[in-house]
Amino acid sequence: MPAASPIQDTFGRSMRDLRISITDRCNFNCLYCLPENEEAANFYRKRADPGNAKPIKYSWKPKSHFLTYEEIIHITRLLAAGGIDKVRITGGEPLLRRNVERLIEGLAAIPGIADIALTTNGFLFPRHAEALRRAGLNRITISLDSLQPDSFRQITGRDGLELVHESLSLAHKLGYSPIKVNAVIIRGINDHELEDLAEFGREQNVAMRFIEFMPLDSKRSWQKEHVVTKREMLERLEKRFELIPKPGNNPAETAKRWTFADGTGEIGIIAPVSEPFCGNCNRIRLTADGNMRTCLFSLHEHDLKTALRDGATDDDLTQRLREIILTKEERHHIGEQDFVQPARTMSFIGG
Repeated sequence: MPAASPIQDTFGRSMRDLRISITDRCNFNCLYCLPENEEAANFYRKRADPGNAKPIKYSWKPKSHFLTYEEIIHITRLLAAGGIDKVRITGGEPLLRRNVERLIEGLAAIPGIADIALTTNGFLFPRHAEALRRAGLNRITISLDSLQPDSFRQITGRDGLELVHESLSLAHKLGYSPIKVNAVIIRGINDHELEDLAEFGREQNVAMRFIEFMPLDSKRSWQKEHVVTKREMLERLEKRFELIPKPGNNPAETAKRWTFADGTGEIGIIAPVSEPFCGNCNRIRLTADGNMRTCLFSLHEHDLKTALRDGATDDDLTQRLREIILTKEERHHIGEQDFVQPARTMSFIGG
């Protein structure tokens, strides 16, 4: 049987990377995503217009509202036939969903899927790390926005720093590679830890990723002055470390990367606000409730669950997927006058 033609958008970008959110629930309340804790509320109350800081009230949905693992595998198989070869499992916190290793095993068995990664806050990872590795999980990304227990609690809404350290140690032991650590840098919250986080990444021999603060918070209180830009981060890091640019071999890569002079560890900066990388974007997103998103900042979602459950054939679903991807936006509009924040926040969309 001949291979399907690559799935492309109207700008000639071939889709290769699928981000799958498997739950919108999370056991953290990070202030850049679900800031419903007191510390985050105080931060926004001081810095944002209270009239724009109205929290979203969430109503958790029944299990039937979300795609089953079999449905996720089905959609992924159709996309893999059109060129998708990388999958990242996200949430919410994906490890809150039961038997994630069963999903990983099913995805790993799909012809063409060469790389499976998972993003987690690390809190539950020690319980699942070995089973996930056996199932076929290649890579792990762990969120760590602060090295200080009090600041960690302020940002996430709970204690959990020790479990993050345990997760990193276990990931090394089990042979996950590369291990990435994500830190969202927010002015006035954790920007003073930038250099210490970089040093931590070097000491731990992980790929440390610094991410600009994006407008995906549930209080809709994002303001540009909260953003520490890539340029500012790099200027500060180069004052403390000798950094060597690391050329990327993938033009769709989200991070600009550097290695340390001693060859241990790596840092990367993801700058969607100050230096967007939309031109080479090859990513699409599947939400936990069965909608396809063509951009992290899309204002529209495309329902797949209804067709899937109404008995659509694989040919029908493939045609629907291709039609959706043809609507992929050329770029986002963060910082522009006409920018509108998506209705759903990062916990629903997936990173």
